[in-house]
Amino acid sequence: MGGYCTLGRVSGSWRLASGVCSAFKAAGFGTEARHQRQPQGSSKWLGTPGKQPFPGLLQPEYLSREELVDVLRASVVDQKGPLVTLNKPQGLPVTGKPGELTLLSVLPELSQSLGLGERELQIVQASEKESSGLVLLSSCPQTASRLQKFFTHSRRAQRPIATYWAVTDGIPTTSEGKIQAALKLEHIDGVSLVVPVKSPTRKDILEGVKRTLSYFRVVATGSGCALVQLQPLTVFPSQLQVHMVLQLCPMLGDHKYSTGVGTVLGQRFLLPAESIKPQRQVLDEALIRCLHLTPSQVAQLPLHLHLHCLHLPGARPRDSPVELVAPLPPYFSRTLQCLGLRQQ
Repeated sequence: MGGYCTLGRVSGSWRLASGVCSAFKAAGFGTEARHQRQPQGSSKWLGTPGKQPFPGLLQPEYLSREELVDVLRASVVDQKGPLVTLNKPQGLPVTGKPGELTLLSVLPELSQSLGLGERELQIVQASEKESSGLVLLSSCPQTASRLQKFFTHSRRAQRPIATYWAVTDGIPTTSEGKIQAALKLEHIDGVSLVVPVKSPTRKDILEGVKRTLSYFRVVATGSGCALVQLQPLTVFPSQLQVHMVLQLCPMLGDHKYSTGVGTVLGQRFLLPAESIKPQRQVLDEALIRCLHLTPSQVAQLPLHLHLHCLHLPGARPRDSPVELVAPLPPYFSRTLQCLGLRQQ
């Protein structure tokens, strides 16, 4: 393992990963990871690429440990040196309570499955449970530590390292900008929710309120929806979902925070934080028709938030950063097609 722990060797592998990125881009936006095969004999999928309504959507809660390891092994985007990059399925928790089936809980089996022997993988960067996309793993603790320091330094310098794609119900009033909000985690009726805090005091900050910042850019619009590029500059649970709610444009499939947006006579407005209750997202009938869904299928609509790209340092200080890319899930690509959303 010693040779793999030097940045020169690791960065060399990132240059190879950049080639993978170029191949995905050349294939076109929305290209699906065709090598991410469904494990044989598994019926834990809500659809296949040829069926409606959510092709490729996995139900991780019904998987066995062995099936989950098979899924993750098939989701490997790149493996070079100590670094392994996965395209995580939507709905798979990264961590959880003891005994729960999570990405972290199966890392020992996944490490063995990928031929790493005693070099057990650890998580460097990952998308949240309800989002899909990139997970960066490392079998070298020193490399993982250096990458964590790089990510921390980049955030302090307000340099984006992660780029997400989201589909929103509604179109932001400006085509690009930044979203700043103080957020805190609250327990409302037994449910943990992230809520905004107006004009936080010093006491609020000491008690866990955090000032958050994200950049956004509208990439395409259609059918009253938008394809939005999001780059968080801070880290807080559900930050991007709440930020888009504050823009009055909740993400498609957001069954937790979309109730924070009310509508009267066609005009949207924010509801008080205490009125937010996780429940099925309410969509206009016209939008449901565009998505070719039935009202009951809307309840199964997955969150359309995908960690698409990560920026990593080059081999040497003067080298340009390298990109790692995770293709969009099939159901996400289907939604873009239904709504006529195309990258400009």
